[in-house]
Amino acid sequence: MKIAGKFEKVSPERFREDWADTFAEWPEDGVMEIYEDIALPERATAGSAGYDFYSPADFVIEPGETVKIPTGIRARIEEGWVLMLFPRSGLGFKFRLQLDNTVGVIDSDYYGSDNEGHIFIKITNDSNKGKTLSLGKGDGFAQGVFLPYGVTEDDRADAVRNGGFGSTGG
Repeated sequence: MKIAGKFEKVSPERFREDWADTFAEWPEDGVMEIYEDIALPERATAGSAGYDFYSPADFVIEPGETVKIPTGIRARIEEGWVLMLFPRSGLGFKFRLQLDNTVGVIDSDYYGSDNEGHIFIKITNDSNKGKTLSLGKGDGFAQGVFLPYGVTEDDRADAVRNGGFGSTGG
């Protein structure tokens, strides 16, 4: 196996700011407790390709509802690799859980962005059977897979990232 990256927590200050921005109604005194309990993504078995991302808090997502989850996680990714994010397979099958951007693409230079490379995962319960999704704190809800990528021989990309989502013009 090749080493592709390493997961870390973002700083407490970054997490506090992003959590408050996303969940303004959340009690301030509970945010640092959430931060302290954040678990870094892990593979469930030696044969697993995906690293499970765990819910930092309890969430109930009704059919058709969306939640944007600040994970408190960032990834230092080796050059030539990308981290792709997907919903956990079982949740997609049972609840039609979907990432709002279909597949999350975390580039290696996102780690050094202005938001410390804080990974957010925005999910929608697209159940057409009326199923409510309850995520408990610590439940796996998404998975990240490190993949190598290539560039064209005439590639001229030389811009430097300085922001988060959409900072490269997308």
